[in-house]
Formats: sequence, C-alpha cells, structure tokens
Amino acid sequence: MNGETAWALYETRLRRVSAYIHDHLDEELDMARLAEIACMSSYHWHRIYRAIYGETLAATVKRLRLHRAAGEIVRTELAVREIAKRSGYPNLQSFNRIFKSVYGMPPARYRKEGSHTAFQPSPNGKIKAMFDVTIREIAPTELIGVAHAGSYMEIGKAFETLFGTLYARGLARPDMRMIGVYLDDPDIVPAEQLRSIACVTGVSAGSAEAPFERRTIDGGDYAVLRHKGPYADMHKAYQWLYAEWLPKSGRQLKDSVMFEEYLNNPRDVPPTELMTDIHMPLA
Repeated sequence: MNGETAWALYETRLRRVSAYIHDHLDEELDMARLAEIACMSSYHWHRIYRAIYGETLAATVKRLRLHRAAGEIVRTELAVREIAKRSGYPNLQSFNRIFKSVYGMPPARYRKEGSHTAFQPSPNGKIKAMFDVTIREIAPTELIGVAHAGSYMEIGKAFETLFGTLYARGLARPDMRMIGVYLDDPDIVPAEQLRSIACVTGVSAGSAEAPFERRTIDGGDYAVLRHKGPYADMHKAYQWLYAEWLPKSGRQLKDSVMFEEYLNNPRDVPPTELMTDIHMPLA
C-alpha cells in the first residue's frame, strides 16, 4: 500500500470524527469514543488527526468553543455564565481567564468593547471608526468547495471537511486561497436554512468528486472591506457596508453573491489578528 492509498483510507473516518466534534461541542469529548468513530486506536488516531489538521484535538475543541462563545456574546443576550457553561468550562472564572487570553479582554467587557463595536454608531449617529474599503476588479475565479447548511458561524465544519479531504487526497497546496461563499441574507433567512460553501482556489479540473462541488466567482468590480478581528464580529461590518458605505458610494449592487477571502488561518493567529476581505459585488 502506497502513502496516497493509506491517506485515502483515513478520509471518511476523519470526516466522521470532525463532524462529531462540531456537533457535540456541548459535551465532554472522550478520546476513546472518537477513536471508535475513527475505527482506529486512540494512540494512532490522535497522531493522524494532528498530521492532517495541524493541531491537537484539545486545541481544536478550545478554538471552536471559544469561537462559538464569542458569537453568542456578540449576537445574543445570553448571560456570560450560561455561555461559559455551554462552552464546557467548570466555572465562570476559568472561562473568563481563557477567553481573555485569546480575545484580549474578559467576555463581559468584550460584549461592550470588542472590535464589533467599531461598527456601531456613537450617540451623535456617526460610526466610531473609518474602514479600509477599496474597489477591485476581480477576474472570474474557479473554486472547489464543501456545502454547509446552517449558521454562518458554523461554516468551520465545512472547512474542516474541505481541508481534511484535500490532504487525504493529496490535493492540498500552500498557495490555495481560502474563500467562503454566502448565498443567503442572515437577517431574513432563519439560521438553520442558511446556505454557504467553504471553498479554495487552485484545484485541478478533475477533482470534484463528493463531498466537493464546483463554484465560480463572477468577474467584475467588488467593494472590498478588509476586516481585522474575530469572525464573530463581521456581521456588523456587513451591516455597515450596506447602511453606510453603499448609499454614499454612488454605486449599485450587482445581482451576484458576496464572498469572503480569509488571509490567515485561525489555527495560526489569535482571533484578534484574523484578516478577512469581504467582497460586495458592484454593477
């Protein structure tokens, strides 16, 4: 058995494990149970997981739970204590400490002062900060991706499947660009019905077997807002683009989808350093 065949054998197993982790973040994730899902011993499974995904299981779970917690802090009125409990922390103090170490401030302060607040108007009705928006002409771009149904905050599950499968099939390349395509308006479509696709560029034409699907980004002009900070904050940036920038720009929207390009990796940098280009299509 050659190396390529060996990795292919792990593809479906790792996809099952990744899906289970995302679907059971509220629970204590038992290594023996995950090894059972992967049909491998705990000893071997964890090493293969780290080789494919570039981080340990513990790091994945911590990152995903804090990502979800940040979204709940920004978008809901849930008490921080309840969010801590849902995130698997034994007490509020430990949650506060870990959240501050990753997001730069404790959760209660983050709710009031996090980077999402830059897009909220001050008492005089003006936005607190200026944002880097440029007009770019984009060439039509071929993508390959994995479809996701549900909250946009959970598209990471599709990205895990995407990259796990790319690595297992020997298709991953360092120059691939990471793209999220969003098909619905989260302000009017229920979260469970939202549709999105986790994508990359630069995959050969004959590599679209399931779970992959092909997608093309339309060419043309785009307004591009560069957002720095946690993904949980970007909903406010979209609202600012539509409510503040677009009416003053003199431009019209094109009947095409918006997309995001992720310029760095949440495994490599803290959430406060994440860089995302939000693309709004223009007529």
